[in-house]
Amino acid sequence: MLILMAITAGVLFATGIFMILRRSLVKVLIGILLLSYAANLLLFTSSPLMRGVPPLIDQTTGVPAVYADPVPQALILTAIVISFGVTAFAVVLIRRAYAVTGTGDLDKMHCTDIPCADDEILSDLEDEVK
Repeated sequence: MLILMAITAGVLFATGIFMILRRSLVKVLIGILLLSYAANLLLFTSSPLMRGVPPLIDQTTGVPAVYADPVPQALILTAIVISFGVTAFAVVLIRRAYAVTGTGDLDKMHCTDIPCADDEILSDLEDEVK
């Protein structure tokens, strides 16, 4: 089962990076979501799930032979909150970029000045070369 989870996390990481490298802003957002899911799955598989075992260690008796590690679950909760914040920020940023530029294609977002014409971009590039 651990190998299956590792393969799933790897596929999610690969798919997320592939989607981030696409031209569409929506696909970039989907890639960010897939990367957050992959990170959560990786954190989840870092410690085995133990049922019926307390996560607390008694100081008087010492470390028991079997105990549950609460750190990965706490990290997953933190990662979920952070990924929600990043996703909300990305959605607002994508909506604003679409409102300003009028396109969701990253290759067509040459400049954010209003108005922006293709001849202005070419003249700016020629000035920089000289």
